[in-house]
Amino acid sequence: MRAHRMIHLKVKEIAESKHITMAKLSRLADLNYGTIRAIYENPSRDVAVTTLEKIARALKVEVTDLYEILPDEDAE
Repeated sequence: MRAHRMIHLKVKEIAESKHITMAKLSRLADLNYGTIRAIYENPSRDVAVTTLEKIARALKVEVTDLYEILPDEDAE
């Protein structure tokens, strides 16, 4: 049986590298501040693709730049 793979969102790291605060990202992406804060606090949370698209547009990156797939913990 295959283990569940974990996705890690890199939104916080990318935004900070561009000197964009949570509040500014919220405005640029037209998303609720609480949504951005939740992503910053828990980068492994489930996020809708439409949310990732808005964030990617706001940060001027590709959606695929916003996450990384972590290796299976049970992989041998």
